[in-house]
Amino acid sequence: MNDAIVVLNAGASSLKFSIYRIRDDDLTLAARGQVERLGAAPHFTARDPQRRVLADSGLVTESERVGDLEAFQHLARWAGDEFGADFSPVAVGHRVVHGGAEFVRPTLLDDEVVAKLDRLTPLAPLHQPHNLAAIKGVSSLCPGLPQVACFDTAFHREWPDVAGRFALPNELYESGIRRWGFHGLSYTSAIERLRQVAPDIEAGRVIVARFGTGASLCAVHAGRSVDCTMGFSVLDGLPTGTRCGSLDPGVVLFLMKSHSVEEVEALLYRESGLLGMSGISDDIRVLLESDSPAAARAVDLFVYRAVREIASLTAAMSGVDALVFTAEIGETSPAVRERICLALAWLGVAVDRSANERGRGCISAAGRSPSVWVIPADEDEVVAAGTWGVLRGRVKPSNGSSGSSAARPNYVGVRF
Repeated sequence: MNDAIVVLNAGASSLKFSIYRIRDDDLTLAARGQVERLGAAPHFTARDPQRRVLADSGLVTESERVGDLEAFQHLARWAGDEFGADFSPVAVGHRVVHGGAEFVRPTLLDDEVVAKLDRLTPLAPLHQPHNLAAIKGVSSLCPGLPQVACFDTAFHREWPDVAGRFALPNELYESGIRRWGFHGLSYTSAIERLRQVAPDIEAGRVIVARFGTGASLCAVHAGRSVDCTMGFSVLDGLPTGTRCGSLDPGVVLFLMKSHSVEEVEALLYRESGLLGMSGISDDIRVLLESDSPAAARAVDLFVYRAVREIASLTAAMSGVDALVFTAEIGETSPAVRERICLALAWLGVAVDRSANERGRGCISAAGRSPSVWVIPADEDEVVAAGTWGVLRGRVKPSNGSSGSSAARPNYVGVRF
């Protein structure tokens, strides 16, 4: 391995990574993994593209607290040992949750851009700080190494005006209180992969069901986002593992009469959703196997809300040609897919049972419309491609720089 791009996805308690080698202007996955349980008993895992284990061990560090910087230092040492002296990262790409109105494409990072992204932290308080911490950690360890940010909000920036507004005074809209949409990197990946296998379907009206730890739905027409169930924040839309989903704002006002802001925030983000309703688990697959009435209610509510939102997004596009399931639960749970599709029978949606069990490609009968698909999404792949595009001058950076100085394959030759 010689030149490579490292992709980082920093969360509250983990740092996920992928490493892509650059060969003849193409990107090939070399390894992916994560450092999990940051701040507690950190553990490092890595696998090759065939999912063979490359590393699986506790993280040894001299630091008392292991955060994003220490996790990246460990990754850098491991990558150097694993891939040898020829391993040379030319850039690090980051998934950044919020790009606001300004950052709509992959963007080469500098101090000014990072400062602007930091000012967006109030709009994504549980995600943006961790994304920025990883960026700053890389800068401190490898100050000359180019970094590129790719944004979850960017995919949704072409919404019609009515889809992006709340019925609030216009000055609040101008201050950033608007519907932004999230999970854009996942949607980009799913739509790109659908285009490869069924370009005629991708060119039509598609609803993508991204069901993972976070769950959302997006209406996509001719490859472009029309609307999304997540609006101002990731709390919006579907209930997820621990988040409440769409909620009457009167409930929040009521709760604040007897709870602090911090308590309400913890309730809505970490104590609600499937976990809060069931009292058992935040994983819908676990709940499906439970005989608990509370678990059944939680699953019923998730399915009901998903079906209702699919109907709403269908109306936003004046029809639907395909339903695509993606992300961990969307790709691995035949039961979730079947229950949702059964409830959408009135719309013409149906799956072939054996195809649904296989869970790959088209899972509806040939010729049926809307068709139903299972399409894997890979956010890291999108970030790697966006990062390489900026370095090669194929993507015009959102911050207005020409990108010409970043057009060399070996940008600075920094070695881990």
